[in-house]
Amino acid sequence: MKIYLVGGAIRDKLLGLKVRERDFVVVGATVDEMLRLGFKAVGKDFPVFLHPETYEEYALARTERKVAAGYHGFVFHAEPSVTLEQDLARRDLTINAMAQDEDGNLIDPFNGKNDLDRKCLKHVSAAFREDPVRILRLARFAAFLPEFTIDESTFILMQEMVKAGEVDALVPERVWQETKRALECAKPNRFFEVLKECGALSILFPSIEKRFNLAIKLLNNAVKKSKDPRVRFAALLNNLSISEIKGFAKKLNIPREYLDLALLSSTYCGFIFDENSRSAEEILCFFEKIDAFRRPKRLNDLLSVCVVFNKLPKEKIQNYKRLFEVVSNINGKDVSRTKSGVEIKNELHRLRRIAIEAKLF
Repeated sequence: MKIYLVGGAIRDKLLGLKVRERDFVVVGATVDEMLRLGFKAVGKDFPVFLHPETYEEYALARTERKVAAGYHGFVFHAEPSVTLEQDLARRDLTINAMAQDEDGNLIDPFNGKNDLDRKCLKHVSAAFREDPVRILRLARFAAFLPEFTIDESTFILMQEMVKAGEVDALVPERVWQETKRALECAKPNRFFEVLKECGALSILFPSIEKRFNLAIKLLNNAVKKSKDPRVRFAALLNNLSISEIKGFAKKLNIPREYLDLALLSSTYCGFIFDENSRSAEEILCFFEKIDAFRRPKRLNDLLSVCVVFNKLPKEKIQNYKRLFEVVSNINGKDVSRTKSGVEIKNELHRLRRIAIEAKLF
């Protein structure tokens, strides 16, 4: 049995980046041997184990074979006879197909280090075309390593995969997973630009492609002002209609926290941008409509999105926060207990409006 550190940990170490997680490949072992050593089996499709002390992932060396369309159309073969090079050969990019043995020696059968040095994203083999997720992953690596270029032969493969309909087989959860990770990268615009260039954007994100230049401009503004992927996502979709945003979210099963902020910003950023003086009643109704009294974080999140558009002076942001702080301190304790539910609600509204008026005028 031999154990090798593989993949992203090698890549990031060679790039001088922080190693976020470590994955290992085990060559020459069986499932029973791993279990006897105390490893816990967690893999569903192929043998993956958690180390009994570090809880890092250890996978048996394996090969894979395409038997059907799409992301799930693979069968895996994991036996002691599978070599390290065979395992590395099934990986997506050369920069992810390097390994390190227990003595620290680099094993690099596909010249990944050379591609790191020349800042190139290149596929390991023609098997790249068998998994459409690799298009998403490559686009995400373009966002993670924006100074890297895509090898011409790899780009041709991506275009051929799109034309062959492979992208249509992608499952929504995986599309969103890669999109979210791209939004956390240094240059998330590259993710969408690469997808557009290879033809996948019109299939995966048609509403973004329709207004592509504006969407990317809004996203780039958001990147300058916030690292929050929810804020970046809301900015990206801000030029879409409510129905388009909901359709987008439904198609990809987008988490509620991302959808809510996108809908809030699309609905209410215009209200906040409006230079006309707002009455106390309008401001209070705005707070109520966004449910800020029950979920105060919503107001801060919404204001964070508005800031990225370079249309909102800092003093206006502070005014909204100041006014909300004043009225949020007025609660049911300030209303007579003899009042009914509706009367309490109306009285709270009245007291809060009066408090806002006092600050406005």
